[in-house]
Amino acid sequence: MPRIGVMFDRDISPEELPGFARALELAGADDLWVVEDLGWNGGVSAAAIALAATSRLRVGIGIAPAPLRSPALYAMEIATLARVHPGRVVAGLGHGVAEWMRQVGVAPKSALAMLEETVTAVRRLLRGETVSVDGREIHLDGIRLVHPPRVVPPVVTGVVRPRSLELSGRSADGTILVEGLSPAQLTESIGHIRRGGAAEDHEVIGFTFLHIDDDAERAAATSREALAGQAGFLGVSPEEVFALVGPASEVPAKVRTLTDAGVNTVVLRPFGPDPLGQVRAALTALGH
Repeated sequence: MPRIGVMFDRDISPEELPGFARALELAGADDLWVVEDLGWNGGVSAAAIALAATSRLRVGIGIAPAPLRSPALYAMEIATLARVHPGRVVAGLGHGVAEWMRQVGVAPKSALAMLEETVTAVRRLLRGETVSVDGREIHLDGIRLVHPPRVVPPVVTGVVRPRSLELSGRSADGTILVEGLSPAQLTESIGHIRRGGAAEDHEVIGFTFLHIDDDAERAAATSREALAGQAGFLGVSPEEVFALVGPASEVPAKVRTLTDAGVNTVVLRPFGPDPLGQVRAALTALGH
């Protein structure tokens, strides 16, 4: 059985996060994942709130944009969380949405160099090393954490394209794969990660949409409209977007499809009414 996580959707008010996190912990989820999109919640602050509200959940930041996050500051923030909540933090990094990075004046000359140099520096800092980097995008001169974490948290990337997936395989502890990928696309993506040099302990985290509805016709109609944006992003029709849509009884088989493709951690992204109710139904069906 894979780890089962749940995304705290960016459109939910931040003041609902503590109760949401506690409810997930009671329901038996393994992870809670928060997001950091421009104008919505801050990822590190949201993770801190969720960690403080719970005692067992692993909390992942999925994902912070590398151009917006100095590796020194991000390592300081993550180390603080990891010192207080050892073994319960996952630090996610990504390229950031190009348009958003331009809006805030931090668009890098090389997105690939920015991400790889940031991931490498953050991982070294979290291990307690003194780090100097004079890279294409990152410049650090003798930076060291005074309070490095005793349990070093994994640093993962959220990336999509082949070169970025290979980058993740050689430089990160794990990779977040975007919602909606078919089993064949997951297998292809994981192949790129492995070609980059990922070891067997490289965690593959697959985000997936969730909508529980016993009425198959209604579920299909609801998901078609809700998943249209993701379909456009992936370049497929809404019907081709892989999602856990339908009766709760079908959830275990669909999760097995993801794990058979190579996913280690499945993160549910509920849509439609009553997200917590949908998640509870899915977790019950999975035996959590």
